[in-house]
Amino acid sequence: MGTLTGSTDGPAVNEDGDLATPFLRCLIRLIRAQDAHGAWEGKSDTDLLADFILTKEQRRKIPIIGDPDPYVLWRLQNFYSCVGLVIEECTGLLASPIMTIGHEGFGRLLLTTGRLVVLSKTLRDVHRFGFETLGKLAETGTKMVDDAIEVIETYPDVARAS
Repeated sequence: MGTLTGSTDGPAVNEDGDLATPFLRCLIRLIRAQDAHGAWEGKSDTDLLADFILTKEQRRKIPIIGDPDPYVLWRLQNFYSCVGLVIEECTGLLASPIMTIGHEGFGRLLLTTGRLVVLSKTLRDVHRFGFETLGKLAETGTKMVDDAIEVIETYPDVARAS
């Protein structure tokens, strides 16, 4: 086991459009796997990730209180499922996300491995879910994976318990 490798210091995408981090590569695989009809086949990877980007100006235009739409919930589910998949790739242990969200966009996310909770996060303002840049998206996902792997390494017996 170990931490997730890949740089998040610079931009998340290099000049060739190749993804720079294992987290973003996994997120792209996950999104493309859900394209049963080939609608996104012609889209570049950065175009698929563009829906995760929410600038400060865009965020200001979204009301403080609002109900999350199904597409936002889909992106949120993909993000945390990707965190679980990358943890699984790095550790060989199945990491399952459990998410509950109320109609007003508040809730809780737990990510478990064996009998161990490796990530616990309170979700607020889900209707405003997004990241300022691809670099922030990669950085946040990578940090969550690294933190979860650290917890697994601290309590390996609990993580492997069934």
